[in-house]
Amino acid sequence: MSGYNGWIGQEPAVCRILDANLDRAREGLRIIEEWCRFGLNSVQMASECKQMRQELARWHSREIRAERDTPGDLGTELSHPQEEQRANIQQVLQANLCRVQEALRVLEEYGKLHSPNMGTACKQMRYRVYTLESQLLIYHRYQRLKRSQLYLVTSSSDQLLPTVEAALQGGLTLVQYREKGADDLVKLAQAQKLRQMCHHYGALLIMNDRVDLALAIDADGVHLGQQDLPIAVARKLLGPHRIIGRSTTNPEEMQQAISEGADYIGVGPVYETPTKVGKAAAGLDYVQYAAQQASVPWFAIGGIDPNNIHEVLGAGAKRVAIVRAIMQAEQPTLVTQYFLSQLTKEQHLRRIEAGIPQS
Repeated sequence: MSGYNGWIGQEPAVCRILDANLDRAREGLRIIEEWCRFGLNSVQMASECKQMRQELARWHSREIRAERDTPGDLGTELSHPQEEQRANIQQVLQANLCRVQEALRVLEEYGKLHSPNMGTACKQMRYRVYTLESQLLIYHRYQRLKRSQLYLVTSSSDQLLPTVEAALQGGLTLVQYREKGADDLVKLAQAQKLRQMCHHYGALLIMNDRVDLALAIDADGVHLGQQDLPIAVARKLLGPHRIIGRSTTNPEEMQQAISEGADYIGVGPVYETPTKVGKAAAGLDYVQYAAQQASVPWFAIGGIDPNNIHEVLGAGAKRVAIVRAIMQAEQPTLVTQYFLSQLTKEQHLRRIEAGIPQS
């Protein structure tokens, strides 16, 4: 091949491939950038998207654009049902991350025919997009965790899936799959269905105790009791992009969990509960301590129901975890909505008392 100018006239199809995929990558990056900018308020991630778009624009030369033939492109008529709908922001981001990664892979290969530097640049950018994907996943999970006020911890039930879905329909955004009695095959099957359901509704799914099952179903994280794996070991196995929670029953356990890197903690049991047989209630004093001292998100848990929720909120809780009051409810959607309304109301009152302007 004598040079680029000779090649450009001989290979218009390659130019059209480069043109289409440069457009595709830049469009996908712009969609991601808008969410980083307006949805996440992340200057760092938005700037990274913008920088990559500008780098691609420099490769999108006039010669490549000149071979564009939109009316003759059969691909404009191709579609797939999954492209016609998006259930939540995660699906929008995931679809466009995949779009960018695929386009960059095409540019990497066909770009070598244009310029060795183009192939190398697109390969390096593809790895930058993989890093951006991990950052977005971490950011989304932690933001969703911080915004979640109500945490459903499941218990054994013949109506497990319908009950959880009813709660999700009521606005629930955080679920922990806790099942002590079933064998692993049952747990795996139920957890897979719960993960699919939770992600459809934009909620997080946390696996109780089992790091292996959390990895197997690609859960958003794991919740560990005091007798489970150390947080450091779980983090090594799970990687940096999944959530790790720890149960605590007193100030010493709380401080240790935080120092070891727990992303959130359970505070309780506030009241005696059959879920924790033989465990004395930590009481409202521990809730008050957590309200003053906890530096990570925390959830009051243990025997909380519609009759005592106001005592727990009065002690300083902003988030609560519920088991029986939802899992055994005749109308889980309404009970979920009730808890959320009380949590939101309490938060609103605290903002007023603190003199924070209401949006």
